[in-house]
Amino acid sequence: MVDDSLVAFVLDSLPRPPARVLEVGAGTGELAEHLRGRGYDVTAIDPASRTPQVQAVPLHELDALPESFDGALAVVSLHHVEPLNESCRHLASVVRPGGHLVIDEFDVASLDVTAARWWLAQGPAVDVDDVDPTAVVADRQAHLHPLSTILTALKPWFEFSAIERGPYLYRWRLRADLRPVEEREIERGRLPATGARVVGRRC
Repeated sequence: MVDDSLVAFVLDSLPRPPARVLEVGAGTGELAEHLRGRGYDVTAIDPASRTPQVQAVPLHELDALPESFDGALAVVSLHHVEPLNESCRHLASVVRPGGHLVIDEFDVASLDVTAARWWLAQGPAVDVDDVDPTAVVADRQAHLHPLSTILTALKPWFEFSAIERGPYLYRWRLRADLRPVEEREIERGRLPATGARVVGRRC
């Protein structure tokens, strides 16, 4: 099920339908299908996809004409993208000037031991081999791009809005009903905000 707050953020940030939109890291294509139902012309890609509606191609190898998309979105995907700089350059090339890039991310730089301990404490909903919060942090920070690195790679081509910080851990193999719990912990200063949303405008 697509997260309601994510859908609202995406719809508020993209150009109006029937805009042509690229979704990077589309997974099973659930969000892409939702947007198609709203009238968008969506091209969805994910190198690990086995879904017919999602092209199994990495971003830097996408065969698309320059400036052929009115907008693009990347939901919890750019932190995995390799090679990052080449992929970001190609992404910028296929978005028309004035088009929007909608980014919803897990900012791994904000993950700390307190957050990892809370995440692990949610019990059987988490299926991980390592239950050491320090190791969880070290492993993710060693393998994932932080938001600052992603935005630096995109900055030559996009002007970005202010970053909106918020919850993310409830979306990481946990249950949607933990979202308000995580939000309260963030508001009380007991958890860092590991989620980040930002919109870029193609220069």
